[in-house]
Amino acid sequence: MFAAVFSLVLSACIHHAPEPTPVPTAAPVTVTTPAPSATEPSETELPVIQVTSDPDPTPTPAAELLDENGTYDSKEDVALYLHQYGKLPSNFMTKKQARKKGWSSGALNRKVKGKCIGGDVYGNYEGKLPDVEGRIYYECDINTLHARSRGPERIIYSSDGLIWYTPDHYETFELLYGEEP
Repeated sequence: MFAAVFSLVLSACIHHAPEPTPVPTAAPVTVTTPAPSATEPSETELPVIQVTSDPDPTPTPAAELLDENGTYDSKEDVALYLHQYGKLPSNFMTKKQARKKGWSSGALNRKVKGKCIGGDVYGNYEGKLPDVEGRIYYECDINTLHARSRGPERIIYSSDGLIWYTPDHYETFELLYGEEP
């Protein structure tokens, strides 16, 4: 009897850790948006690019996710925003949209507070970026939110998810996201 009581007391005193609950893992996600046409985007919409996750996605910590409603104009933030959401932040507008607001040249922020130029087609006329059939390049100004001019910095992004940075007005390019074919 002593052995039975001792066994019962001993089992009550030993803490059995519950089985760990498996952490759900994110399956690869593909977000596909309609391919932009070769024409300019509508007056109220900026172009949307196709974003496809890697076969073995690396989860992005929540701290690195940018607020989809935030205002961004730095190289790092705009490139990350394009990579995460497949579109420019809402503080960008095309040249056509800006002209309707009275802009003609220089930094848009001087005429339309809190806005930057971006979303227009980039022609790649010098052929410095890869020419792939069906690919459309778009451009946006960088670091102009509080500037007096548009400056030389641009991000060039493609309809298939490549994101480039040029610090010197299209002389040189640095690939920030994506892989060249």
